[in-house]
Amino acid sequence: MTADIAVRPLHTLDEFRRCVQIAREVWGDSDLDTEPYVTLVIADHTGGQVLGAFDGHLMVGFTKAYVGLRGQKPYLHSHMTGVLPSHRDRRVGRYLKLFQREDALRRGIRLVEWTFDPLETKNAHFNINRLGAICRRYIANFYGITTSPLHRGLPTDRLLVEWHLDTKRVVAAVNDLDPGPRECPAHVHLPIPAASRSAVSVGGHSEAVAQDEFVRALPSSLQATTASGTTPLIEIQSRIRGEFIDWFSKGYAVLGVRSTVSGVDYCLAPYSDF
Repeated sequence: MTADIAVRPLHTLDEFRRCVQIAREVWGDSDLDTEPYVTLVIADHTGGQVLGAFDGHLMVGFTKAYVGLRGQKPYLHSHMTGVLPSHRDRRVGRYLKLFQREDALRRGIRLVEWTFDPLETKNAHFNINRLGAICRRYIANFYGITTSPLHRGLPTDRLLVEWHLDTKRVVAAVNDLDPGPRECPAHVHLPIPAASRSAVSVGGHSEAVAQDEFVRALPSSLQATTASGTTPLIEIQSRIRGEFIDWFSKGYAVLGVRSTVSGVDYCLAPYSDF
């Protein structure tokens, strides 16, 4: 993909074991929650994807996806994408997803799905703005309570990402033609404090309240919320869960993530193209 990072499919047991090593470093799960390498064997064997990103001869990231069905149409559920801390912010995740898209389209697969934590706004920006995906479903406590320190003992609530690979929206995004977070085509915004702030209380953004139909503040990331005296994450998560589920039930979808003077907004609008 670049002079220093290459992506290719993985097929050997040694490569799959290396993926497990990367997963341990990225998520820090206990042995109970760490997925064994045999799950990658099955993904590869049954027509899914196991892709590795390499810096020279060193694997520094991977993606694993399973095959699923929506009605009679196949799609990929991208279950894991991990990049070593030493190689973050070097577009490795983007290279993995672009290779995933190209491989899927070659096989006639037009949809890839995955999930992410809505409290992680950096992931939200990547998924929605940089890749052109949308979200129309919120899944409460999808994986149960895990041992990963990244999850902070919270229910693993997730937004379900739909990446419709050959739509104009996705083509524009992956070719860097998307207008990005400054152009949310939305009626509803979920403001999120800027990453520079360590924590915030719900309802603390008067300027956002004045201009938006719907406002709910939440932390920019689980890792950033460490200060004392703030609204507990479990309470914030519970409120956000209700808001997302309510708007999704009305036919809205997340179509953008944008930066504002108050922080970061999830932008929702009616959506029924699919």
